Amino acid sequence: MGRTIAIANQKGGVGKTTTAINLSACLAQKKKRVLLIDMDPQGNASGGFDLGDASIDKTIYDVMLGEATLEDATIANVRPKLSVVPSDVNLAAAEIQLSDKEEKNHILREEVEKIKNRYDYIIIDCPPSLNVLTVNAMCAADTVLVPLQCEYYALEGLAQLMQTVQLIQERENDRLRIEGIVFTMYDGRTNLATEVVQNVTENTDKKIYKCIIPRNVRLAEAPSYGMPITEYDPKSAGAQAYEKLASKVIHYRRS
Repeated sequence: MGRTIAIANQKGGVGKTTTAINLSACLAQKKKRVLLIDMDPQGNASGGFDLGDASIDKTIYDVMLGEATLEDATIANVRPKLSVVPSDVNLAAAEIQLSDKEEKNHILREEVEKIKNRYDYIIIDCPPSLNVLTVNAMCAADTVLVPLQCEYYALEGLAQLMQTVQLIQERENDRLRIEGIVFTMYDGRTNLATEVVQNVTENTDKKIYKCIIPRNVRLAEAPSYGMPITEYDPKSAGAQAYEKLASKVIHYRRS
């Protein structure tokens, strides 16, 4: 049975979707069966694989409303070994539409359990907020991978996220664990980036992946071409960093 990983951080612009896209692509290149679920109404993870509105029939929105199964909404073999459940702007209304529904936090988990044995990894790209969509992702997940931008308020945002994970563990999903923290948008030319890495390392007992993701122009360009970095520029520093992260994720051991 596969492992379900939620890529989560309530702050926007930290490299969360970039990590979801490129980790998924790298795992697939390593011959792992991967399903990427786009739980963000912005649909950027879907766009990262050139899945525009014209090519989408069912989305995760239909799944959340009970109008489709996860299998119905899956676009198979977007890349070899890699399938995607896309999202679109309609998902933004889900929180209101689900407000009166019983067990609304477990919708995704029930669907994931039906198909989990078909994949080695299910990657869930969460929205940049702590709403019912993120809670659904964490209830369905085995672990949470936290992209952390090397910026001044990084530690503050991390503390808020840890509190949320603890609440989900206590109330909804006792198997949930923090998989690890991965630093993103790292610029080694600045003192701030180095200080943030040191500060977070000294003030958390959570696993920190040593494969730091650099601030990289090629990484930023790739989604506009509907490609993961492994296709757009496989020799770039960004591609090499995500390849290393994928290797570390494969060798993750649950504590």
